[in-house]
Amino acid sequence: MLTHILECLPEEACGLLAGRNETVEAVLPVTNRLHSQVRYLMEPVELLQRLRWLDEHDMQLLSIYHSHPQGPNQPSAADLAESNYPDSAQVIWFPASGGWDLRGFTIVGDVAREIPLTWQPDP
Repeated sequence: MLTHILECLPEEACGLLAGRNETVEAVLPVTNRLHSQVRYLMEPVELLQRLRWLDEHDMQLLSIYHSHPQGPNQPSAADLAESNYPDSAQVIWFPASGGWDLRGFTIVGDVAREIPLTWQPDP
Protein backbone atom coordinates (compact mmCIF):
# COMPACT_ATOMS: atom_id res chain seq x y z
CA MET A 1 0.00 0.00 0.00
CA LEU A 2 2.67 2.47 1.00
CA THR A 3 4.66 1.74 -2.17
CA HIS A 4 1.58 2.61 -4.25
CA ILE A 5 1.04 5.81 -2.28
CA LEU A 6 4.63 6.92 -2.78
CA GLU A 7 4.47 6.12 -6.51
CA CYS A 8 1.42 8.37 -6.90
CA LEU A 9 2.88 11.45 -5.21
CA PRO A 10 2.05 14.29 -5.34
CA GLU A 11 -1.43 12.99 -6.19
CA GLU A 12 -3.74 11.11 -3.87
CA ALA A 13 -3.52 7.35 -4.28
CA CYS A 14 -6.49 5.03 -3.83
CA GLY A 15 -7.37 1.37 -3.82
CA LEU A 16 -9.06 -1.54 -2.10
CA LEU A 17 -8.03 -3.89 0.69
CA ALA A 18 -9.38 -7.40 0.36
CA GLY A 19 -9.32 -10.37 2.67
CA ARG A 20 -11.14 -12.68 5.01
CA ASN A 21 -12.01 -12.54 8.72
CA GLU A 22 -10.91 -8.90 9.04
CA THR A 23 -7.38 -9.77 7.85
CA VAL A 24 -6.07 -8.05 4.75
CA GLU A 25 -4.72 -10.54 2.22
CA ALA A 26 -4.53 -8.36 -0.89
CA VAL A 27 -3.89 -4.72 -1.76
CA LEU A 28 -5.60 -3.74 -5.00
CA PRO A 29 -4.48 -0.31 -6.27
CA VAL A 30 -6.87 1.65 -8.47
CA THR A 31 -6.03 4.68 -10.60
CA ASN A 32 -7.19 8.03 -9.23
CA ARG A 33 -9.23 9.28 -12.17
CA LEU A 34 -9.01 12.89 -10.93
CA HIS A 35 -5.20 12.91 -10.72
CA SER A 36 -5.66 15.38 -7.89
CA GLN A 37 -3.56 16.23 -4.87
CA VAL A 38 -6.65 16.78 -2.71
CA ARG A 39 -9.36 14.37 -3.98
CA TYR A 40 -9.75 10.96 -5.52
CA LEU A 41 -12.23 9.13 -7.70
CA MET A 42 -11.52 5.52 -8.51
CA GLU A 43 -11.32 4.76 -12.23
CA PRO A 44 -14.68 2.96 -12.77
CA VAL A 45 -13.48 0.19 -15.10
CA GLU A 46 -10.57 -0.66 -12.79
CA LEU A 47 -12.86 -0.57 -9.76
CA LEU A 48 -15.23 -3.06 -11.39
CA GLN A 49 -12.28 -5.29 -12.31
CA ARG A 50 -11.05 -5.24 -8.70
CA LEU A 51 -14.53 -6.02 -7.36
CA ARG A 52 -14.81 -8.92 -9.80
CA TRP A 53 -11.39 -10.13 -8.59
CA LEU A 54 -12.75 -10.16 -5.02
CA ASP A 55 -15.58 -12.45 -6.08
CA GLU A 56 -13.27 -14.74 -8.07
CA HIS A 57 -10.97 -15.15 -5.05
CA ASP A 58 -13.78 -15.48 -2.49
CA MET A 59 -12.63 -12.41 -0.59
CA GLN A 60 -14.46 -9.51 1.01
CA LEU A 61 -13.94 -5.81 0.51
CA LEU A 62 -12.50 -4.90 3.91
CA SER A 63 -11.45 -1.34 3.28
CA ILE A 64 -10.97 1.47 0.82
CA TYR A 65 -7.67 3.25 1.20
CA HIS A 66 -6.44 6.58 -0.03
CA SER A 67 -3.78 9.10 0.82
CA HIS A 68 -3.82 12.71 1.92
CA PRO A 69 -0.37 13.86 0.72
CA GLN A 70 -0.92 17.29 2.24
CA GLY A 71 -3.04 16.15 5.21
CA PRO A 72 -5.32 16.07 7.10
CA ASN A 73 -4.97 12.85 9.08
CA GLN A 74 -8.73 12.29 9.08
CA PRO A 75 -11.53 12.19 6.51
CA SER A 76 -12.00 15.43 4.59
CA ALA A 77 -15.39 16.99 3.90
CA ALA A 78 -15.22 15.44 0.41
CA ASP A 79 -14.44 12.01 1.92
CA LEU A 80 -17.52 12.25 4.13
CA ALA A 81 -19.76 13.46 1.31
CA GLU A 82 -18.55 10.87 -1.21
CA SER A 83 -18.30 7.78 0.99
CA ASN A 84 -20.32 5.05 -0.76
CA TYR A 85 -19.32 1.90 1.13
CA PRO A 86 -20.54 2.21 4.75
CA ASP A 87 -19.77 -1.47 5.46
CA SER A 88 -16.08 -1.00 4.58
CA ALA A 89 -13.48 0.77 6.65
CA GLN A 90 -11.71 3.80 5.23
CA VAL A 91 -7.94 3.88 5.64
CA ILE A 92 -6.25 7.23 5.21
CA TRP A 93 -2.49 7.60 4.81
CA PHE A 94 -0.88 10.94 5.67
CA PRO A 95 2.59 12.40 6.15
CA ALA A 96 3.84 12.17 9.71
CA SER A 97 7.13 13.03 11.35
CA GLY A 98 9.71 10.66 9.94
CA GLY A 99 7.52 9.15 7.23
CA TRP A 100 3.92 8.14 6.68
CA ASP A 101 1.21 6.94 9.04
CA LEU A 102 -2.35 5.73 8.67
CA ARG A 103 -5.65 5.84 10.50
CA GLY A 104 -8.85 3.86 9.98
CA PHE A 105 -12.42 5.10 10.08
CA THR A 106 -15.96 3.98 9.55
CA ILE A 107 -18.07 6.57 7.78
CA VAL A 108 -21.84 6.52 8.06
CA GLY A 109 -23.62 9.55 6.68
CA ASP A 110 -21.44 12.50 7.55
CA VAL A 111 -20.01 10.94 10.73
CA ALA A 112 -16.53 9.41 10.86
CA ARG A 113 -15.53 7.20 13.78
CA GLU A 114 -11.95 6.09 14.24
CA ILE A 115 -11.31 2.35 14.42
CA PRO A 116 -8.16 0.60 15.64
CA LEU A 117 -5.77 -0.74 13.01
CA THR A 118 -2.96 -3.22 13.33
CA TRP A 119 -0.42 -3.08 10.52
CA GLN A 120 3.16 -3.85 9.80
CA PRO A 121 5.20 -1.66 7.44
CA ASP A 122 6.54 -3.20 4.25
CA PRO A 123 10.07 -4.55 4.74
